[in-house]
Amino acid sequence: MSLPQDLQYTKSHEWVRTEDDTATIGITDHAQDELGDVVFVELPSVGDTFEAGESFGTVESVKAVSDIYAPVAGEVVEANSALEDSPEKINEDPYGEGWIVKLKTSGSSDDLLSAAEYEKVMKEGD
Repeated sequence: MSLPQDLQYTKSHEWVRTEDDTATIGITDHAQDELGDVVFVELPSVGDTFEAGESFGTVESVKAVSDIYAPVAGEVVEANSALEDSPEKINEDPYGEGWIVKLKTSGSSDDLLSAAEYEKVMKEGD
């Protein structure tokens, strides 16, 4: 799966799509591939607030449990409740139906990477 060029990424393998003051967040195809079959997702509640870099939930796979980190600071305005019944959407469509949370942002993050920068990080990690 090619890396969407219109998203920004973190070194901890989250992606973010920002529209106005709302950031949609998920985990990258690389992250879901490393995790294997996702069996459970712990979602935050609407109204919860997080600082950039703070863990806001977990993704549990047959291999491991991994924290998901907020790429930007903000307040949860929507969590993808479809993942409660179908966590495999993260494996099947990580950049689409597998999104995890939407935050109303309260600031930007200087730590976000472009697609090209994220690809370099992944190559360095191999």
